[in-house]
Order: sequence, then structure tokens, then C-alpha cells
Amino acid sequence: MSGGGIARGRLTEERKAWRKNHPHGFVAKPETGADGSVNLMVWQCTIPGKTGQSLYFCKFQLDFYIWSPLMKAEIFSTDWEGGFFPITLHFSEDYPSKPPKCKFPPGFFHPNVYPSGTVCLSILNEDSGWRPAITVKQILVGIQDLLDQPNPADPAQTDGYQLFMQDPVEYKRRVKQQAKQYPSLI
Repeated sequence: MSGGGIARGRLTEERKAWRKNHPHGFVAKPETGADGSVNLMVWQCTIPGKTGQSLYFCKFQLDFYIWSPLMKAEIFSTDWEGGFFPITLHFSEDYPSKPPKCKFPPGFFHPNVYPSGTVCLSILNEDSGWRPAITVKQILVGIQDLLDQPNPADPAQTDGYQLFMQDPVEYKRRVKQQAKQYPSLI
């Protein structure tokens, strides 16, 4: 099987696995042309901003082993919550030996996203973090984690990095503003 055949075969399997089981709120599908043709080498995806964590306070009922929720309290929300961020995954004929290029729209605000929109993430680094066993699901969840927890040791854009490091209040404001620019399409 040629390199492209291997890539397309793997991506076909990835698509089947995604349809069976994918994280809530995420979208990942191959690009469809105007003529209805499917391009397995380019995937249009959506990553939801991480939601806040909830804490349930519980009480004992009659039996020690039965718990019932007493009250739910929101602990925090993330600055990315409410946003549904479009990202395109470009696979080469060398996939899965080489990682896909993952791109947000140009100008996307984040310390680890280049001005072009390309994501800077260790698992996408062909020379160090990439492994052929990494799945589309793992890539997208990894990027979602990166959005909420930037890596200041590997900056890709000056504005995002400087605000993250020097002005956290303004950084959070910009992130929340950006989240509002990408509402749910549903």
C-alpha cells in the first residue's frame, strides 16, 4: 500500500471510530466538496471551550451505601467556556508517520497559536512528541487542554504570550471576548 493509501486507510478508520465515540461538543469530519466528494486529507473540526467544574454535596440516606445529591455548586468556569472554536486538520500523505497541521483561523488569540493559526503543541511536533498511534480524538482533546492551560515555555505569538505572562486580567478579557466570537452553531 502506498503512503497515501496508508494515510487514507487510517483516516477512514479514524472517521469510523469518531462516529462511534467522540467527546461531547466536539465535531470532526472530512471536508466535503461542492460536488459532494469527501476529502479525507482535510478535516473541519470544532473544539468546545472547556466548561467549569461542578461540585456535588451529598448526604447519607437510610443506608450508608446510598448517597443522594443535596446541592450542586459551580466551583468555576473557564475563560474559554461557551466558545466553539473552528480548527482545520491538514493530513499529509505521510500520515500517520507525520502529524497533521492543525490550524485555527488566522489571528486566533492564544500564546501557543502562531499568527497564521497553526497550533504549537508537543504532541504535534514531528521531531519529539508525535507518535503514529495518536488519534484525532487525542489531538483535539489535547488542543482543548492547551487552550485552557497554555504552555508559556513554548510561545508562538507575542501578544498572547505577553498578556498571559504580564497582564492576566487583560488576557482573560481577550479570551472571553474571543469565545463570544465563536458561539455554538446549534
